Amino acid sequence: MQLNDIAARLDRAFGDELPISEGLLVAGDLQRLLADDSYQLYLQDQVSRQVIRDYLTNAVVLGHLPEAHLDRFSGQIATQEGRNALSLYMLMHAVEDAGFLVEHEETGSLQPLGSAPAPTPNLTLVPK
Repeated sequence: MQLNDIAARLDRAFGDELPISEGLLVAGDLQRLLADDSYQLYLQDQVSRQVIRDYLTNAVVLGHLPEAHLDRFSGQIATQEGRNALSLYMLMHAVEDAGFLVEHEETGSLQPLGSAPAPTPNLTLVPK
């Protein structure tokens, strides 16, 4: 098992990167680039790719996920929404849970949280 091979397999599965900017970049155009929505999407996608790459590489190296199971993530990590959902799940779960990801498709898409009424705060002030 080679770490570079694992990273290369995942990079191929990610597919094409998002464009950095919607317009042509010229010298001195840094402010416009940083404010561009496309750049923000590009940055988020790069972060998601890195989280997924690191998580799955660690899961394989630590023995929590067989290397042969990496291909099972190809469909999900090929889309931006799939990468966002999967990286969020990975940030919230330990590498030891990697086997769960292979068995369940629950991380396939992001769903907005319901607007359940928040419980009334219960604060009690203690006098000095």
